[in-house]
Amino acid sequence: MNHYANKKSAAESMLDVALLMANASQLKAVLEQGTDFVFYAPLITLISISLILQVIVGVLLIFIVKWNLNDESKHYQLNVLENISTALVFIIVVVNIFITAFGVQKPRSGS
Repeated sequence: MNHYANKKSAAESMLDVALLMANASQLKAVLEQGTDFVFYAPLITLISISLILQVIVGVLLIFIVKWNLNDESKHYQLNVLENISTALVFIIVVVNIFITAFGVQKPRSGS
């Protein structure tokens, strides 16, 4: 069971890294557009929130993987950490839906 949980957490970590890279790219695109972009402040805020939450989830997943699932005294703590990480991932998804809704376009290069 511990092996399965470790694989699951590792897969979640890889997805978190992929989303982290996507958000970093979106942040770069927004910064390149500059403050004249209509949704500059909201997008910077949303992307920053997403990045911070992703780092927190990544740290939580590291703790979850490090703890031994076979130790029954840790089950409650692991369950709480899993619930927190799941809730944070849900929030990250919602924030990223808003990021997509506001649209991050690359700046136009000459017309």
